[in-house]
Amino acid sequence: MTVGETAERADLLAAAAVEAVEGTGAYAGSVFLRSRDRRSIVLAAAYGAPPSLLGGWRLIPVSSPIPLATAYRSGRTVHLANAEETMRRYPQLAVALPYAFGSCSVPVGAAGETFGALAVVWAATPGSEGLSRARRRHVRTVAGRLGSALAALRARTGDPVECAPETVPLEIPAPSATAVRVGLFGWDLGSGTFRGDDELCAIFGLDPRAFDGQATSLAACLHPGDLAAFLSAAREAAARGRRITARRLRVRERGGDGEGYRTVELWARVLEAGDGPARRQLVGAVVDSRAGSAAVAAVERLRDGLFSLAPDGRVTYANHTALRQLDVSGDELLGQVLWDALPWLADPDVESRHRSAMISQAPASFLACQAPDHWLAFSLHPEADGVTGRVVPLGQPPSTSAPPASAAEPATAATPTRLGVMHHVLQLGSALTEAVTTRQVCEVVSDQLLPAFGGQQLAIYVVRNGTMHRLFHTGRHEDFLDGLEGAPLHARLPGTEALTAGAPLFIESRQELTRNYPGAPTGEVNSWAYLPLIASSHPVGTCVLGFDSNHRFTEKDRGVLTALAGLIAQALERAKLYDSEFAIARGLQQALLPHRLPVIPGIRTVARYLPGTSGMDIGGDWYDAIPTGKGVALIIGDVQGHSIAAAATMAQLRSAVRAFTAVSHTPGEVMAGVNRTLFDLDPGLLASCCYLQVAADTHHAHAVTAGHPPPLLRRPDGTTEVLDLGIGPLLGVERTSAYPTTPVDLPPGSVLALYTDGLVEEPGADIDVGIDRLRSSLAHARADSLDELADRLLHNARRSSYRADDIALLLTEYGPGAPGRDGAPGGGPKGAP
Repeated sequence: MTVGETAERADLLAAAAVEAVEGTGAYAGSVFLRSRDRRSIVLAAAYGAPPSLLGGWRLIPVSSPIPLATAYRSGRTVHLANAEETMRRYPQLAVALPYAFGSCSVPVGAAGETFGALAVVWAATPGSEGLSRARRRHVRTVAGRLGSALAALRARTGDPVECAPETVPLEIPAPSATAVRVGLFGWDLGSGTFRGDDELCAIFGLDPRAFDGQATSLAACLHPGDLAAFLSAAREAAARGRRITARRLRVRERGGDGEGYRTVELWARVLEAGDGPARRQLVGAVVDSRAGSAAVAAVERLRDGLFSLAPDGRVTYANHTALRQLDVSGDELLGQVLWDALPWLADPDVESRHRSAMISQAPASFLACQAPDHWLAFSLHPEADGVTGRVVPLGQPPSTSAPPASAAEPATAATPTRLGVMHHVLQLGSALTEAVTTRQVCEVVSDQLLPAFGGQQLAIYVVRNGTMHRLFHTGRHEDFLDGLEGAPLHARLPGTEALTAGAPLFIESRQELTRNYPGAPTGEVNSWAYLPLIASSHPVGTCVLGFDSNHRFTEKDRGVLTALAGLIAQALERAKLYDSEFAIARGLQQALLPHRLPVIPGIRTVARYLPGTSGMDIGGDWYDAIPTGKGVALIIGDVQGHSIAAAATMAQLRSAVRAFTAVSHTPGEVMAGVNRTLFDLDPGLLASCCYLQVAADTHHAHAVTAGHPPPLLRRPDGTTEVLDLGIGPLLGVERTSAYPTTPVDLPPGSVLALYTDGLVEEPGADIDVGIDRLRSSLAHARADSLDELADRLLHNARRSSYRADDIALLLTEYGPGAPGRDGAPGGGPKGAP
């Protein structure tokens, strides 16, 4: 993008942030744009409160449970009316920012494409309802216009509408009361023409519409004693090319009685040097600082110490009393962050009080001791543009039982203040608790660390038999750590030395790497962070972050990454144990399922089994196909729960079905016998089952169900229906239950689908909706074989990273022309992790 195009985008972002805030009565707003790799959203513009006040999150991983990230990835509005709703829906955010505020986050995009997200923040009292519908609609409208404008800019300039992690965000401060007024003018000394802007006319009490543009009209507003001196200075400046600097004028108040004067300052200069008429042109400004001067004078007269803080905590003003009480000079204090300038205020509680006041827009107070026993009471009074502070000495030291802050303040205000640090720890820790396998742990670490710190490469190495082995890598440069693969722990490499020393290693340039580790491979990476993964004093491995360009690791970065390394190590150790136990459990479950399906002329069967991903316990889903004298019996069932007991019960029920089928019982008798068997076993579990006997030489089958989802039948013409069967009760409900049999027509070329509820159930949705969705998929799936058809029906389930339940699927193609199940590769039962 050209400079002009970059400026145009900045103007669009700034205007949207300002309009969203001012149209809703909020005090802060921000716009985030997507990163180049789409893993994170990056702060592009902020209005009102500085980014550091609201956690300092300039990069937010897209997967984060943060309202802005949710709005970006879901395309929906996230409205949090108050702190209580924030705690309920986004507890990690509430812990990191435990203050009384509300927020509204909306996606920014156009034509179905999302470019980023926009949010506004306001002070919210407990129980408040947040933004009205009209104001929420206003925020969405602003975001929609911004998305359309960004899309138009991209169409015109090719701007990809994205933000680099190192982008410095545009910050627009909140408006504040004006203490100084400045009016601009141009004065032709020869003709006496005087041109002034509206502000200048207001300073002199003139009506801009009635002002005739003559210096004489303006002169009538000046004190007679000042007029001659001013004209003399103007003529001298024109003759000698000098400036008029801070010339004081007394301006007469309109309607005054001769005593109503106030003082302003005039600054002017000759328009340009040289001889001729240009030397007769003056341009300048009139400065009226009476409001600010009067306020300062009034504040200085007070015996209380008063000071002013910018939203980020920097001191913008302190009266003499405050300086004296704080025992500091103005040069030492002004422009500095209060708790950084005064070491005895370097307490996390102080910063948190200021943050609480700004975010909640409610007064806050605290006590502080200036050694040895000089106690001071501070009170903070916020507005959107900053804080006015008051400090007074305490008559006597507070009691030892008294809290260091006002009892009116909520306990959460004492939360440690390095909120960006806290958020990263909370965010990664929370995400790791949901990751159970080593692969999931590695993916969580990648999703959180890379966007949070702006890295492009990440690798995790683990120790096996005293050597390093790569467990995971993401990024474009796979060779950036080739030298570490297979390296013994005693090798002189940064990845091994960080682990053996137990201390992280930060390398900010290739020169630094070459100087300290000659011959170490660099690939296309320029900076590295080596984090030792140590759990319970046991070396687990090393996590390596790589940066394509030189990266400076701040003290905060180093502290956060060091803290996160411990969380990663613990999660990896837990996941390795899970992986080994998971492999044993899944092996047991697979052993309980049929390894081959029978070969029946005219009938072809295939099966698929997908274990759930929500836990380590094995489930009770099963399927089977049993040859009979006339054809085949098809069974699918599901024992309640996920445990070894459920798997054992499943195996016993499967054996019972085979036993009753072998003695040529009818389907109803088979199901009744299996139900009695479950009662005799008394496992305390229920089960569902669907059983069909299919004859190979006819077009008919007989089906019975025990509380199981109904089979689907796809006819040769593609029409697909849910079979309407007589439904018996679940197995294990009542010993004497009867199970009605339903005849089913099976035209040659038809496909019968039996499945367990894991394939059709979704949280919060009726199971009938899932069954109809599967029916539609079966009707429209295009497949050259039964195997391909099974894979297509499980496509979405395979891709899902979360399956709360196991899934079993048994497909049968019926017809004289259908080949038998011959055990060819790809034709039998399959499982997938």
